[in-house]
Amino acid sequence: MRAYAVVENGKPLQPIELPTPEPEGAQVLLEVTHCGVCHSDIHIWDGFYDLGGGKVLTLKDRGVTLPLAMGHEVVGRVLKLGPQAAASGLKPGDLRLVYPWVGCGTCAKCRGDEDNMCLAPRSIGVYQHGGYATHVLVPEPRHLVAIDGLDPALAATYACSGLTVYSAIRKVMPLPPDEPIVLFGSGGLGLNAIAVLKALGHRRIVAVDIDPRKREAALAEGASDAVDGRAETPEEVASRVTAACGGPVEAVIDLVGAGPSARAAFASLRKGGKLILVGLYGGDLPLPLPLMATRALTVRGSYVGSLRELRELIALAKDGALPAIPIAIEPLGKAGEALERLRAGQVVGRIVLANDGRF
Repeated sequence: MRAYAVVENGKPLQPIELPTPEPEGAQVLLEVTHCGVCHSDIHIWDGFYDLGGGKVLTLKDRGVTLPLAMGHEVVGRVLKLGPQAAASGLKPGDLRLVYPWVGCGTCAKCRGDEDNMCLAPRSIGVYQHGGYATHVLVPEPRHLVAIDGLDPALAATYACSGLTVYSAIRKVMPLPPDEPIVLFGSGGLGLNAIAVLKALGHRRIVAVDIDPRKREAALAEGASDAVDGRAETPEEVASRVTAACGGPVEAVIDLVGAGPSARAAFASLRKGGKLILVGLYGGDLPLPLPLMATRALTVRGSYVGSLRELRELIALAKDGALPAIPIAIEPLGKAGEALERLRAGQVVGRIVLANDGRF
């Protein structure tokens, strides 16, 4: 098989040849058809995460080794089944979405379809080769979700972008449809969050972004309000948010995860409000401890989502309730260029790589 891989952090991706895996046990081998390009791939490419205060978490600290073919938003066709997967009902040629957040496969979290909470993660595209390649090996049939009737390029984004926001939204629900939910960031995550909220019947969706093109995209996707996130201080952004919402808010989801966005999000909360932190841009959030108690605030991280949540999201999409987000399809051979465009902030929606057979 061929792949575009991170061979050295910060350097251009390199085409490499790898042995095509032979599925063993319950494993399933797929030929990749589509793979989304996610902003978290940039952190893997760079080789570190910014923890704020001059501290970083390196790939080595996280247990990631190179070379690595990234890509965790994968759709592919089944090629071969391991002997223990034969009874699953899968057959060669079946098109499936890959749940990439796999764990050890044996702990209580994994067996409860909460692999993303496993303490020994083996995520596809992070700890093992992913979809920036012609083939991908999946541990078990249960990690494959049927997407019959869905656009496979759009469905690919549901494995991370869609799932991540669906899980984050579940952490603030239920709320009345006209109670403002504020979303910091209107990239691929933000637009999918708007789509999910619309599908769930929510009406008051406030999008915050520094890029006017992305604010326009958020309104086109169905946001009720768009707030300019570019300001001198996080407090100024918070003032704009509360003005747009008619006061401090019950729920904020920070899809950026930068220090300034998190501070602005926190400052926007009402008494009893919840801040869900999702993005990985980097930085830190100092918390005033007395206010946390006296205002009964919640600050909670949300890491992708469970296999059960992915199945729920795909069911929502199959019902026709989930609006599409803008998708730009590029050939697999342009993976490096796609990452550069994403880093430069030039992508509205999501780039999805297609294996056109020419790589």
